[in-house]
Amino acid sequence: MSELAAELTRLTCDLIRFETIADRPDQLQAAIDYVAAYVADLPSLHIERSSAGGKPALVITLRPTRSPRLMLNGHLDVVVGQPHQFAPEIRNGRIYGRGSQDMKGSIAVMLRLIRDLATQPNPPDVGFQFVTDEEIGGRHGTGRLRDEGWSCEFMLCLEPTDLGILFEHKGGMWAKLRLPGRAAHGSRPWEGENPIYRLARGINALAERYPPPTGPHEWRTSVTPTEIHAGAGSRNQVPAEVFVTFDIRWTLDTTPEAIQADLAAVFPDSEFVSVMASAGLHTDPEHHEVERIANLIERHTGQPPRFYREHFATDARYYSHIGIPAICLGPVGAGLHSAEEWVEIASLVTLYHIINDYVNSI
Repeated sequence: MSELAAELTRLTCDLIRFETIADRPDQLQAAIDYVAAYVADLPSLHIERSSAGGKPALVITLRPTRSPRLMLNGHLDVVVGQPHQFAPEIRNGRIYGRGSQDMKGSIAVMLRLIRDLATQPNPPDVGFQFVTDEEIGGRHGTGRLRDEGWSCEFMLCLEPTDLGILFEHKGGMWAKLRLPGRAAHGSRPWEGENPIYRLARGINALAERYPPPTGPHEWRTSVTPTEIHAGAGSRNQVPAEVFVTFDIRWTLDTTPEAIQADLAAVFPDSEFVSVMASAGLHTDPEHHEVERIANLIERHTGQPPRFYREHFATDARYYSHIGIPAICLGPVGAGLHSAEEWVEIASLVTLYHIINDYVNSI
């Protein structure tokens, strides 16, 4: 194993050991402290620590600017895992553990890049964002940093992409509705008004308006009922109300406002308890910076990269939403959010070289 591969492996394993889930603020802070300690002895770095909503963040630039030419972005938080998943294992050229693929392997690449780039006689104009709330929406991390004035000309989010280029993903929207009814004894339904029937009719109408995709190849808006709660829990009572929550993933051919109007139309007597929407990602795959990245991927892998769209969201959306081109590019792995998550060590080395070559060419 090369020195670079060994260092990236060590860093990734160290990071996996932090249980950086949303309700462990001590571990989120400890991981940020690890990042800061790794670069503490480097000269002339510009470092800003901040926190909001209990979610710490760290931004490092190699020049004194809040708007570098290139910004690399990575998140240290992970989804909940079993205790053994926070004890990394190395098998057959892979690192297994929670967050290995998503995305502590990429964080390791970012750290090594800082160390190598910062020691150059004339460090390039690059920034690095480390955040801790991407898995729960990113509003206190990347979203806040953007709103506080951190900008760039081009952003790379090092989310796992198998060294492909993710240039577009859907926007997200979550809506919770209340449908009123009239309670009655379950044996005398004619004395009440059961909102569950109206709920069923509305859901069927939505399924006609937004047919559920049958696979990843169907690129269209999905409106998925995910939670339903009716009444006070009595099995012999017609419920006085029913609540339903929808997970909505929208494409560029519609808007959250149009979807909310459709929900109101199929549930005409309902009220919205809560609505939250977030933008999608869209960057022109023929943008000149994207093409430069694609050429470097082909040079290092021997084949053109896969350009693709995704159904879930990433923090890259916060910058493409304001007109800054952003894509996701990350290592090879599998088991995202599963019990057998892994990242390929060789792909971390390749990712390092792709980004290093790109940075040194700008």
